[in-house]
Amino acid sequence: MSKYEKLWKYIQKDGKLDITLSFVEIKKILGFDIDHSFLTYKKELLNFGYCIVKISLKEKKILFRKTEK
Repeated sequence: MSKYEKLWKYIQKDGKLDITLSFVEIKKILGFDIDHSFLTYKKELLNFGYCIVKISLKEKKILFRKTEK
């Protein structure tokens, strides 16, 4: 199990077309801060029907979007 799987399942369960989560919200879901390894693990999200559209370091938010299957 990936260290980010809890986040991927949360996003998949939400089911909305676009989901924006702040770094604080993500920490609450995961129990830890995201780090540089997030960039490596983010490709796993495709298996859950979503992709990452934008990572805003300035706003400390990430935009996730449902992929077409």
